[in-house]
Amino acid sequence: MLSVAATYQMYGLNLESALDRVSQQPVVSRETEYYKANIANVKSIDDFMNDDRLYQYAMKAHGLEDMTYAKAFMRKALTEGIDDPNSFANSLANSRYKDFVETFNFERYGETAIVFDRAQQGTVDLYVRQVLEEDAGALNEGARLALYFERKAPELETTLEVLADKALSQVVRTALGLPEEIAAMDLDKQVDLISSRLDVEDFKDPEKLAKFIERFNALWQINNSSSQLNVTALLVGGGSSTGIGSDLLATLQNLKLGGI
Repeated sequence: MLSVAATYQMYGLNLESALDRVSQQPVVSRETEYYKANIANVKSIDDFMNDDRLYQYAMKAHGLEDMTYAKAFMRKALTEGIDDPNSFANSLANSRYKDFVETFNFERYGETAIVFDRAQQGTVDLYVRQVLEEDAGALNEGARLALYFERKAPELETTLEVLADKALSQVVRTALGLPEEIAAMDLDKQVDLISSRLDVEDFKDPEKLAKFIERFNALWQINNSSSQLNVTALLVGGGSSTGIGSDLLATLQNLKLGGI
């Protein structure tokens, strides 16, 4: 299996060409053609949700594929919109639902909801990126998380948004060396703990974001290594280096010295 860093670089460093390859995959190409040919015919929530191929495509594009079955749930979110601060979508911790409703905002725009680019090419772009991340995950799940984090982290405004997203929170816990058990802590305590160790505004800086992802990649590789190496011994120059390359060792040395 490729390392998380190697897989991430294979996709992330050649992102445009990787996206182009994904878009040409037979299934992706076929579903995209259907979506483009039919989304303009949608005039209502009923039109949208009654066409399973359109609806499933849109849900997958927004990272909500696992909720495709919950049509009553999604219908409520679409029906109430997001203009009312107390609407259903606004009450959900995961911002993906709000993003979905913003993209297909029938409550605000009625029959013209799908004329905007975000509902057409924007959704196609999200779908292709989603498949790319899934393909990376088939090689290394850590790479999928890293690519997702790279895409979403610059949009973050609060630590709470990190905790509301399972994938984002997993990346942050891993990069900060925090145990999975903190997810069971009181939410306010989790926010305080993570906020004391990072500022989400830093993720708007490409260099800081890249360094954070580098840290995640290195620690993910260690945490998921089948060799069960003694990392402490490695960092001080002892122990076996089986399974870990020189690049990862160098990264770990930097992490030990506090560099992210």
